[in-house]
Amino acid sequence: MSTTPPADSLVELAARRQLPHHQFMDHATVRWIEANRPNLPGPPAYRLRAASQQLLHRSAIPVSWMAEPALADSLHGIRHAIRTAALAALLAEATSLSEEDTTTLIVAAAVHDCRRLHDKNDPGHGARAALWLTDNADGVWEHFHLTATPRHIVAASTAVRLHDVPYAAFTGDDRMDHCRAEAITDLLKAADALDRYRQPKLSWWPDGALVRTAAFNALRAVAFELVVVSERAHLAGLDNADSVFKALEQRGLLS
Repeated sequence: MSTTPPADSLVELAARRQLPHHQFMDHATVRWIEANRPNLPGPPAYRLRAASQQLLHRSAIPVSWMAEPALADSLHGIRHAIRTAALAALLAEATSLSEEDTTTLIVAAAVHDCRRLHDKNDPGHGARAALWLTDNADGVWEHFHLTATPRHIVAASTAVRLHDVPYAAFTGDDRMDHCRAEAITDLLKAADALDRYRQPKLSWWPDGALVRTAAFNALRAVAFELVVVSERAHLAGLDNADSVFKALEQRGLLS
């Protein structure tokens, strides 16, 4: 049996620099991800508080919130959003973030890529999502059975705006905004980076040098398993939300 992925798999397309604008997981790429399983330490025994679990059950955003509905099933779609929200919640537990700020972080994680136009490099998609979040805050917080406040809106939109801006590229205004929502921004950037095991090129996988969260490395194993289990489940026929919830339940993170 050949171990070379089919020519139209994401991993082969990435190797040839021919990835399309809309990228959808395939069986060969999941097998490639599993075959390149990194040697990671066992995951820590973090438990998600009940409030975080409830929010995660609501973190599958409506497709109507997305700038490009075709991305709902793609690498930057709803599965990525839910996994990022779950990883953000775990990072919040690891860093003893307050319940109030954890709530804001999970909301921000769920919508951080909602204004992407495609799955390739899309500069400014964080800024577009932050503007959309500010304009639609009441509806977003209501979706999570919460009430939006100016403080929560500013913190979430700041984290969303900065999530795709490398720290080294921060302007003076970026640094000022970051100071006003530092913990939430840093944890969102770390959670987003942890979910990069879904990417079809090893050099695009999580890099702790690009984040500012000490708990990042401790959650690599969890992040890897969430990608493998949820992507397998989706390819087997489960919808976006149920595939990630299955992975979270297998890890004992959702009850």
